[in-house]
Amino acid sequence: MTPYGKTHPAKRHSAALTDGVDRAPARAMLKGVGFTDADLAKPLIGVATTWIETMPCNLNHRLLAGYVKQGIRRAGGTPIEFNTIAISDGVTMGTVGMRASLVSREVIADSIELVARGHLFDGLVCIVGCDKTIPAAVMALARLDLPALVFYSGSIEAGRYRGADVTIQDVFEAVGSHAAGKISDREVHALESVACPGAGACGGHFTANTMATALDFLGVSAPGLNEIPANHPGKPQAAVLAGELAMRLVEEDTRPSQVLTRAAFENAIAAIAATGGSTNGVLHLLAIAAEAGIPLEIDDFDTISSRTPIVADIKPGGRYVATDLFKAGGVALVARELVRAGVVDENAKAVDGRTLRQVADGVHERPGQDVVVSWDEPLKPTGGLAILRGNLAPDGCVVKLAGQERLHHRGPARVFDSEEACFAAVKARTIEPGDVVVIRYEGPAGGPGMREMLHVTASLVGEGLGDEVALITDGRFSGATHGLMVGHIAPEAFRGGPIAHVRDGDSIVIDVEARELNVEVSDEELARRAAEWAQPEPRYTSGVFAKYAATVGSASQGARTE
Repeated sequence: MTPYGKTHPAKRHSAALTDGVDRAPARAMLKGVGFTDADLAKPLIGVATTWIETMPCNLNHRLLAGYVKQGIRRAGGTPIEFNTIAISDGVTMGTVGMRASLVSREVIADSIELVARGHLFDGLVCIVGCDKTIPAAVMALARLDLPALVFYSGSIEAGRYRGADVTIQDVFEAVGSHAAGKISDREVHALESVACPGAGACGGHFTANTMATALDFLGVSAPGLNEIPANHPGKPQAAVLAGELAMRLVEEDTRPSQVLTRAAFENAIAAIAATGGSTNGVLHLLAIAAEAGIPLEIDDFDTISSRTPIVADIKPGGRYVATDLFKAGGVALVARELVRAGVVDENAKAVDGRTLRQVADGVHERPGQDVVVSWDEPLKPTGGLAILRGNLAPDGCVVKLAGQERLHHRGPARVFDSEEACFAAVKARTIEPGDVVVIRYEGPAGGPGMREMLHVTASLVGEGLGDEVALITDGRFSGATHGLMVGHIAPEAFRGGPIAHVRDGDSIVIDVEARELNVEVSDEELARRAAEWAQPEPRYTSGVFAKYAATVGSASQGARTE
């Protein structure tokens, strides 16, 4: 018995925090916040947000948290809100600040885990938005294995420029067009001023929307809630439903380990492949699987993508933006086509108890929509990802196939030891058609933080070189990247990977059909260069970047810290 009545049976963890005479000091502190005896007699449900004022992606989290808390209270729980950090990829892109992005995934996961363990929450709702907040939240839930779900705060609406939908991708590409003399300062300014019209994550099927889609197939979100755009009038009610569901999960003791199965991960990979999603999905699902104790290898992405048709015509490879998918019928349309194609496990369950088959059968399709096409008349017969190996990537690398048609490229290497050096060359227009641009020492440890290369890749596209050059890197790509771009090369340069030994003019061959990435240099010559190589001094010797660089693993294993 407590001073305020019998302990709620679902207070499996928080009773140790709130019950009994010995816990009077804790109750006193919590009453200082405004909680009553009646509040403390109920299960305590953490509501994690990643609100921050550095980007539109997470700007609505405070608002949505209020509705999630309303749902928790309505269902008989006591919500306790807390927040953690976020780093904007779009704002920091092309600067040293971008090194903080992937690092933030680990810090966010650690923060959610620490607050939940420290305050003995009985359950969690994690409100996520920008790219790294989504996998970070799931990583934390996998570690904690508390009843919980993830709720995506929604996509931004498309901007409008000269009668067409635009996204942040168009602004990055405009920088390259400007460097090529194709558009003026005034035109760039006009585009940047309308591309992001309010709260919400990047409008194309970039990393945030890719991962939000994957969550529906992974099962840690309630299908149909994530896809509602950030400023849609239905988003608040979706947040209330998320809160109510969280309390139900606590009462039933439904935990992430019950939905994060091998089948669920295969379904999530298929969803990324079928929608032409971001290569970052490879990195993040590998990391989540490791936290969940589910065996998953980088080559699994190639196997699953090879049997999965591309059915969603979404930017950056397609015509439509994320809100168009929602209007057409949502992610359930993708589920329906993948179930029909027989490439997913239709019996896998989400946290709301529905199977993937039930989600697919319950779709409400807008008549005449062509955002999602039939599986037997796909945009491409195989998915948007491929894993390459070879003498430049013994441990593997990732190439995005959606949005470009080239499967083979041979050309001379143009080698740069940082993104900045490469961008200077792009801006000076010294990259030639046929070149293979090599950006190295930007891997997980070498960057550190594995920066995305959208500043470079979008500029190449904007200059008109997108179909004439290739780019390889031990760094990452934005979900907005398109063209023949190979990333996540492992081992990375900083740790002596073969990419460290490439020299200007070496012939590099990208052969997607053979699944190979090679430099046409003899094994003996590569060995000689390796013997002469010395690891460069780290860019940071103290602080969070140094700590991260010392503990981060290979990109081929999800770039987790150990």
